[in-house]
Amino acid sequence: MKQKSGFSGQIGFVFAAAGSAVGVGNLWRFPYLAAKDGGGLFLIIYLVLVLTFGFTLLTTDIAIGRKTGKSAIYAYESMRKKWKFLGILTFLVPVLIMTYYAVIGGWILKYITIYLFSSGKQAVDDNCFTSFISSPSSVWFGVIFMLLTALIVYNGVEKGIERVSKFIMPILLVMVIGIAIFSLTLKNTLDDGTVRTGIDGLKVYLTPDLSGLTVSRFLQITLDAMSQLFFSLSVSMGIMITYGSYVKKDVDLNKAVSQIEIMDTGVAFLAGVMIIPAVYVFSGLDGMSAGPGLMFVSLPKVFFSMGFAGRLIGIVFFVLAGFAALTSCISVLESIAANCMELFHAKRKITTKVLSVIYLIATAVIALGYSIFYVEVKLPNGSIGQLLDIMDYISNSFLMPFISLLSSILIGWIMKPKWIAEEMELNGSKFGRKKLYNIMICYIMPVIMTILFLQSTGFLNLFIK
Repeated sequence: MKQKSGFSGQIGFVFAAAGSAVGVGNLWRFPYLAAKDGGGLFLIIYLVLVLTFGFTLLTTDIAIGRKTGKSAIYAYESMRKKWKFLGILTFLVPVLIMTYYAVIGGWILKYITIYLFSSGKQAVDDNCFTSFISSPSSVWFGVIFMLLTALIVYNGVEKGIERVSKFIMPILLVMVIGIAIFSLTLKNTLDDGTVRTGIDGLKVYLTPDLSGLTVSRFLQITLDAMSQLFFSLSVSMGIMITYGSYVKKDVDLNKAVSQIEIMDTGVAFLAGVMIIPAVYVFSGLDGMSAGPGLMFVSLPKVFFSMGFAGRLIGIVFFVLAGFAALTSCISVLESIAANCMELFHAKRKITTKVLSVIYLIATAVIALGYSIFYVEVKLPNGSIGQLLDIMDYISNSFLMPFISLLSSILIGWIMKPKWIAEEMELNGSKFGRKKLYNIMICYIMPVIMTILFLQSTGFLNLFIK
């Protein structure tokens, strides 16, 4: 089979794949989920899931991509014609995620401008974030972010995606480590003389909180961690299948998988170190309960409390978040574009142009979901969602566990794990976690994914309290 255009080598692939994995989910979702779900308890569950489920799903997607040389829809069809429907389901995930990812990127752009052109005081106002997202003018920030994403994908794999990822990822890693260290040095003396330090906040972050833990809550925390894992590692959404199809045959996939795991989990953990201790120092436990607004509501208050240094840190942080959002947004659009190019036998440039128009409209609609198109829908997991939340729930909490369940059945029981192992052992490479992979894909994944899927639909809550 003729090798299509792809990454120049292992470094290019790892940076691009890690760029997809290390996204705004690490900086936005991970810290607030850790704060919400018992700190160290969430961390332990997440780490266990990364080393087992994350490894299995990442290995499966990348190996499928390189072995078939195709994106999701045709990759599954080439394995078993009757399983093409799984490729279509997988394709639907980035299609849905792309409707709102640029919206979040637009939020970050707005905060970059606040810190660049003012002292950051505006961001401290209690209704700053709410006022911004509920204003129709927020659309323009999402549209700009969408256009930037489209421009990079338009330029292709090596000249666009790989070049940008190689530039952004090293900078992002240095920035994350720098802010995390700075966060631990913070100290704040309250009016009553109580002193809160960054180290105290780190202890809150790392210490497992088991208070009020029930079977239902444990399952919900596990679902949150698994949902974060899907979102973060870009698995069960076709992205890594697409990226895998661009990888040359001389690349050692085992090393690549390990490097992506380490980079992604490391940044997610450091994001918590960056955010949670700082929020704890200046806002206490109340600030940590800000939920999704942790990044856009609590953190600006922390930065403002630091004075002039806080403005600089604010600029650096939101530029960092912008980089992370951009690399992930690129991978989502690339996955859609790759599938569409294969489906319609179209060239990259025309495909990207058409998708850009579609998603500029979609971005505008989702952004207006907090104003003109405002709705409140009760989701099966019990939460109340607007348009963005609905898309996030369908893609992350509903489709991804379902896709992972079906994928484990296909690979574990129909194609057999040996089919994946052959690709992982290409050129004499050692598949070090082969036994773990076999057990996970055949036995553990189908059971756990069934439970998590039922939990995400709210079905289990009828029987477990």
